[in-house]
Formats: sequence, structure tokens, C-alpha cells
Amino acid sequence: MVASPSRMATTSWQEDRPRVLVVDDEKFIREILAEFLGMEGYVVRTAEDGHAALAELTRTHYDLVISDLKMPRMGGIELLSHIARVDPRALTIIMTGFGTVETAIDAMKRGAYDYILKPFKVEEVIHIVQRGIEKQRLSAENLRLKEALSLYKVSEAIAASLSLDEVLSTVADAALGEVHADMVATWLDDGEGGLFERQRVRGPGLPADVEIARLDPSQLIAHFSGDPTLVEQGSRGARFFAEPLALPLESFMAVPLRVKQRLFGWVALASFTKSKRFDEGQRKLLSMIGSRAAAAIENARLYEDLRGTFQQTIEGLARAIDKMDRYTAGHSERVARYAMHLATRLGMGPAEVEIVRQSALMHDIGKIGCVLNLNKPGKLSQEEYEIFKHHPGFGRDILDPIKFLHPLVPGVHLHHERWDGRGYPLGIAGPEIPLIARIISVADTYDAMTSDRAYRRALPHEVAVAEIERCARHQFDPDVSGVFTEGIDAYRDERRDAGDRVPE
Repeated sequence: MVASPSRMATTSWQEDRPRVLVVDDEKFIREILAEFLGMEGYVVRTAEDGHAALAELTRTHYDLVISDLKMPRMGGIELLSHIARVDPRALTIIMTGFGTVETAIDAMKRGAYDYILKPFKVEEVIHIVQRGIEKQRLSAENLRLKEALSLYKVSEAIAASLSLDEVLSTVADAALGEVHADMVATWLDDGEGGLFERQRVRGPGLPADVEIARLDPSQLIAHFSGDPTLVEQGSRGARFFAEPLALPLESFMAVPLRVKQRLFGWVALASFTKSKRFDEGQRKLLSMIGSRAAAAIENARLYEDLRGTFQQTIEGLARAIDKMDRYTAGHSERVARYAMHLATRLGMGPAEVEIVRQSALMHDIGKIGCVLNLNKPGKLSQEEYEIFKHHPGFGRDILDPIKFLHPLVPGVHLHHERWDGRGYPLGIAGPEIPLIARIISVADTYDAMTSDRAYRRALPHEVAVAEIERCARHQFDPDVSGVFTEGIDAYRDERRDAGDRVPE
């Protein structure tokens, strides 16, 4: 049956009005308070004792509860403790005609908002209720402002990153910090029609010895069917877990990750803390975080795919370079490993070390432009050497049109510069030479000396190290070469232990 417009309007209007529950074993008091509070515009319901009130509170939310102190079966103090668990947002006002004011104050210490002494004046009750409802309104407004600020900060953090791990970490931090969940799990599509768990994080409130159960993605898909959000409270939410729960589930919430109607994952939250249930405001907050995170996760995954293609391109080009000369097969990869080791010892961060690695892989890309027989016995003639000296410039020209390869250009273009300024192609000296080029210069020279060439056999490791030490302050940055020679023996031991061949 479809509700009439007037009925629907009345229902909507009532839902916007504050709700008050009057609890007293005296029918006359319940009726008089209900009548006068109703005239003030409140939605009022009544209950004859604590048990009846508790049943009503489990059915619907009330902004304020007015409860007598002394009642049969369950009195006001006991009801107060139950309200803190069942509906912690509700304010409680205690009425008492027994004992002293100290009795009512004791109730306030236990969590009551205010007290009313019997016999009371109706206008005094109305005044206290108005004050309590206004407090509720201000608290709700403050919470909305905090949620809006939190959402803004989380959105900014999510939008600022193209790292999938960083995006998921931000979502988890928001779920644990802003929504106060005990567990957050993120599931993403596996590209084959299924889901896999990408992240599972425990909140600080969970005991260290409690295992976090794994969710069952098939249950999520079957139940939600792509619904925007859903909140399941109590034991009903346990069916979404694939493993037995170590603690009773208090509240469960999940939101979809969707881009352009394509569902590709879920963020699910759980509370195992007694009386800590997710509410509508938290549901909306998580829903908005999820919608922003979905786009960021999609972008991050596309970026990871691009980075994967980028890595494959670099490695493919490096192999193409090495194929030009059978004596230098594997040279680019070895130089990259030495350069990474050196960059790490120099204190560079992971992102900088990765740029050093990629640039070292590409450092000889310009040889593609040199029309030379690199396999000829003996050294290059002076004319051939002058042609060969163009390969750093050719390398720069090859990489320059490709925007995402620009960070690699300094190492590729300038790795033949010398500390004393007698290198090429620019003849710059000292600190003018980018650090990445100074690192590759040492790594390149060491591998060239310890590898076979068409015109000579590989030099022993000790001879190569002595030569680098001799050329410090002339060919090499003395600090960079010093760090290399100090650490190369330990690095060789590491590679030997890993089963790799190292220069003798």
C-alpha cells in the first residue's frame, strides 16, 4: 500500500523532531510529561519501567530519556548503565523524589545529564529538556564539522598520492582514527572476476593476542550486490567472515569501491569493542571516503601498470645495448647493481636509488647512434674514439623526447665527465657534475676493468680497486670513489653468498 502524501509528510516531519522517552512507574507522571512535551514539538514515547524502556531503546533512537530513579524491576541507575551501551548518544535526565540532592548528583557522576526533583514544575522540566536538546544539536553540529574536516584531510591525502600502498594506508588510518574501527580490510578485484585481500589492519584497541579473522568476499558480493553501503550490527555481521571470530562482533560496516559503475572492491570495518557500534554519520563518512578512494586506487593501479611497462622498456633497451657487443653482455645490469649499492651507501632514499638504477641501465643507450665495430681487436683509433665520445649526447637525445625518462638523463648524459674537468661531453668539473653521474662513472669504470674486452682480459679485482683509488680526485669524486672502494669487498661477499659470480 502506498502512503498518501500527507502521511509521508507527517512521517518526515516527525523524523526531524527530537525524540524523548519518559520512563516512570506512575502513569499520571508519564501522561502529563508526554502531553506538555508533545505540545512543545517533541516526539514523546513512554515506558512504565527500565525493562520496557530498554526494549524501546533497542527499537529506535531517542535524543533524551527522562527516567524516574526508583521503579520496580529496573530503576533509573541500572537503566542509565544500559543506555550507555544501547544508545550512548542519548542524554538521560534522572527524576527523584527520594533521598537528597546527593542521590541525584551521584546519578550525574554515573553519566546522567541532569536531574529533576519531585514534585516538579512542568516549565522547569521543559527548560531542562530544551537545554539538553540544544546540547545534542550543538554536539551533532560539532561532529559534522569534525567529520567534514576529517573528510577534507583524508581526501587531500588520497588525491596527493599515486602509490597504491599510500592510498590504502590513508584509508586504513581514517577508518581506525576517524571511524574508530577495530579492524579494516580492503579487497580488490584480481582481474579474473574474483577478489583478493589487499590489506587487513588491526586497531590499537584490540588485544595483541587476538587473531584478526579474514572476511569472506563471496559473502560480501552475494549480500551487497554492489549496494552503496550497509551497516550490520551484532552477530548478524559475523556471516561475512570466513573464519571464526576470536571476539564477539559488535558492529560491521562495508562500502563498495566503484568507478563509473564498475565495482572493483570493498572496504570493510568491524568493531569488537562492547557498546562501540557504527552509526549513520560514520556510515556516510566511510561512504564518502570510499568514493574518493576508489578513484585514487584506480589511478594508482593504472600508474603501477605504467611503471611496470616503464621498467620493461628500460630493461629491454638495456639488453639491446648489450647485444651490440658480445664482450659487454650483462654490463648494463652489473653497472646498475654496483651503482645501486653505492647510492645506498651514500645515504640516498629508495626513490633516488631507483632512479640511479634505471639511469645506470640506460647509461650506454647512446651507443646505438655510434656506427662502430665495437668488437674489433685492439683499442679504437683516435677518429673512432671521437665518434664514440658522442654516445652520451646521443643517449640524452634518445631519452629527452620521453617525458617520464627525464630523471635518467643526467646520469646517461654526464657519466663520462671527470672530477678534474677533463671529461666529456661538456667538460664540467667537481660538484657541477650531478651526483648520479659521479656514481655511475665509478660503477661503470669498475665493471669495465673487471670484464673481458676484445682487446684485453679482465683485470683482477684488486687491480681495479687500486686504479679507482689512484684516479680519485682526478677522474672520480674522491668521496664517492672512497665509499665505493670501502664497501666493494662486503658487497662482493654478499653477491657470492647469493650464488652470483663476482670478479676474481
